[in-house]
Amino acid sequence: METTPLVIQPAVAAALKNGTPLVALESAVITHGLPYPHNLQLALDMEQEVRQAGALPATIAILDRKVRVGLTGDEVARLADPQQAARKISRRDFGIALARGENGGTTVAGTLIAAHLAGIRVFATGGIGGVHRGAPFDVSADLHELSLHPLVVVCAGAKSILDLPATLEILETQGVPVIGYQTDEFPAFFSRSSGLPVNASVSTPAELAQIAWRQWQMGLPGAILAVVPPPEDSAIPAEQIEAIIQTAVAEAEEKGIRGAAVTPYLLGRVNDLSKGASMRANLALLKNNARVAAQISIELSRLQPTHRAI
Repeated sequence: METTPLVIQPAVAAALKNGTPLVALESAVITHGLPYPHNLQLALDMEQEVRQAGALPATIAILDRKVRVGLTGDEVARLADPQQAARKISRRDFGIALARGENGGTTVAGTLIAAHLAGIRVFATGGIGGVHRGAPFDVSADLHELSLHPLVVVCAGAKSILDLPATLEILETQGVPVIGYQTDEFPAFFSRSSGLPVNASVSTPAELAQIAWRQWQMGLPGAILAVVPPPEDSAIPAEQIEAIIQTAVAEAEEKGIRGAAVTPYLLGRVNDLSKGASMRANLALLKNNARVAAQISIELSRLQPTHRAI
């Protein structure tokens, strides 16, 4: 009988043992978030951004009945292949996928679980899930998982197709600190500004690492949400993208699209209506978040030996 389905890549295991900075990366963006070949190139680019910044990437996915923390290039290519079926993995899906031998891309929620089990403290993604517009009971599992696992999660806020004020209210209820990285506002994914405040703002990765470490010293289990505006040269003005999103949401309602199908439909339709601008912004912010996450991981690795005994 197997003791655990968690398999940590040897390089990642060595980094955990030696205190080398690590950054977890999700894989639902590969399996469900972007079309081929953009998904493959993005996965490789994010790993490269982490390496260039001085940390080690650990992309997480389910392959061959194992939860793999750290993937080879061939494994990333398998996930990106549109001919290969893959399940979107949140908390509810691990047992199903592992028992049935299904491969899968981990969501924010799924990646948080696996990264925490492995002992990784920093995770980079694009945007977290949240509360859906017009459906206040349709709340992403990401928000609950953020309250459970002590990682710094670097993102560009929540996907702007969501109800951002309601999402922030849930994060407050769950006790998740929202820290603006070089911003006083909660980013709106494709846009740099939402008009919504963050709990605190920092200017450097070191400041962010200090907040996380002090929070965890208190024994508080949840994540620190580090929100980073998308790069200026690819960001879309808030008014422009909001009009497009409203059109896409109305179309989804007319077509009766519900549940897990809503987000991929809206993201695809927004990309069509924006003539590819939303995908360009998405790719740019994902790579930027990977770079910032690596910088934060480096600062956390400097704090851990100092404060381990406290």
